[in-house]
Amino acid sequence: MPSSPPDLSIILPAKNEAASLLILLPELRARFPEAEIIVVDDGSTDETPEVCAAHGVRRLAHPYSLGNGAAIKAGARAAQGAILCFMDADSQHDPAELSKLLAKFAEGYDMVVGARATAGHASQGRRYANAFYNWFASWMTHCEVKDLTSGFRIARASLFREFLSLLPNGFSYPTTCTMAFFRAGYRVAYVPINARTRIGQSHINPLRDGLRFLLIIFKIGTLFSPLKIFLPLSLGFFLSGLAYYGYTFMTEHRFTNMSALLLSNAVLIFLIGLVSEQITMLIYRER
Repeated sequence: MPSSPPDLSIILPAKNEAASLLILLPELRARFPEAEIIVVDDGSTDETPEVCAAHGVRRLAHPYSLGNGAAIKAGARAAQGAILCFMDADSQHDPAELSKLLAKFAEGYDMVVGARATAGHASQGRRYANAFYNWFASWMTHCEVKDLTSGFRIARASLFREFLSLLPNGFSYPTTCTMAFFRAGYRVAYVPINARTRIGQSHINPLRDGLRFLLIIFKIGTLFSPLKIFLPLSLGFFLSGLAYYGYTFMTEHRFTNMSALLLSNAVLIFLIGLVSEQITMLIYRER
């Protein structure tokens, strides 16, 4: 079995995943005996405490469910290793694949993400949604993002902790930290992995969390590259204003209030985006 780096911390956010942890924890301990393994118990009501105690892993307990992102942040703050590994506790992520991520990380990257094959997504709808997220993030960052929402990743602890205040408490921490690393100019790599069938039921509601992810993707866009959002909107209003002015000039021979409103909105949206871009640059210069 490959030995783990002595400064590796493996963080598993878990909510009622005792059945999966019974299989996953022995696998991790066998493959990475020197690693620190932390299970962040996000308000579980099953046998998660007993399973953690039986396998001798560190357990951080939330008195009630705070969310997947909150569990990730708690684990990152408590971890002692210089390298943080994040895995889902539902056994979708194969511990054997972690060696591939560590090998890529050793080449000098700051974060390495396990990119799932198309068949590794839970449903056809999730595949289409993730394809859109990947395209949007790639457009925002000018870098190829192969799996924006993958929860299987390793990162330098010192760099990951820089962005803890930006991470949401819900399910979208992978999206935020990926965009943050790219925006800060850190080195990010992707390694193809094969996702296993999860044990138990998913905690993600497709409709509710799908809309939430869509909102988050736009919030992240305005946080990391505001002009990428505001400039197309400004251009859309400007072209609409010109088109409407052309129409009214041809039909009524006058410049209307609606044309003035569209054109002035185009200028205002552009200026807001420009100011937002400057604020974003100042934030990252401070970091």
